[in-house]
Amino acid sequence: MAADVLKLVLATLEENKAEEVQTIDLAGKTSIADAMVVSSGRSNRHVSALADYLLKALKEAGVKDVRVEGMPACDWVLVDAGDVIIHVFRPEVRTFYNLEKMWSAARPGDRLAG
Repeated sequence: MAADVLKLVLATLEENKAEEVQTIDLAGKTSIADAMVVSSGRSNRHVSALADYLLKALKEAGVKDVRVEGMPACDWVLVDAGDVIIHVFRPEVRTFYNLEKMWSAARPGDRLAG
């Protein structure tokens, strides 16, 4: 199921011209989800439109209990589709929060002893 949702999310973002789409595998890092997708829209309006397209696609695919945060301002919209969490940012907000660096970091047990 998570793989299907991830495929749908990535296709929807690509079709609607999301920028710098990155997938982060969360397996073994957290129990909140299996994958995180981080992407950018060019403006508040583009971020809002991308979130709307995602919500529509997820609903049509039968994904239940999808939650969304950040729609009024559209600087950063989070779409929680259960096993897949999607972040859609304006570029400068994405740079500020830098989620990719935080979530892509190796787990403490994965680091090699120096």
